[in-house]
Amino acid sequence: MSNTTPRLLDEQLCFAFYSASKKFNHFYQDALKPFHLTYPQYITLLALWETSPMTVRELGSHLNLDSGTLTPLLKRLEKQGWISRKRSDQDERQVNVDLTDYALEKRDEVYARVNDCIDLMGFDDVDYNQLLDQVHQVMTKLDNISNKDLIHEA
Repeated sequence: MSNTTPRLLDEQLCFAFYSASKKFNHFYQDALKPFHLTYPQYITLLALWETSPMTVRELGSHLNLDSGTLTPLLKRLEKQGWISRKRSDQDERQVNVDLTDYALEKRDEVYARVNDCIDLMGFDDVDYNQLLDQVHQVMTKLDNISNKDLIHEA
């Protein structure tokens, strides 16, 4: 039998994540404004700064973004001069995404603006890593919940 005791809004873990996400989004919107980047564009660049080039499929998988979301995002990044897209010589169906010199030159400047968020929150490395581990634990637990776990018989 499941627990039917209601949790108040401020006791809901999902609401805490939602509220924190909104606050992070606001911070990132302001921090990335000088670069004319959105948060999804920023995380795309982060992935490419870690591993470049990548295929569109690899990038989408890494970022958990479908091609309908990723393709227009990549087109905007290319138009702004951050990335280049090129069809693979080995397989024309694959599109490789690579960073431009501009993106490589701006990397540290972007990092400096965004890293201010963590610095301003005052987390030391231990607290930061513990919190990140806990968030990853929540994500893993959510990944392990199947649809059948959510269906309750009347």
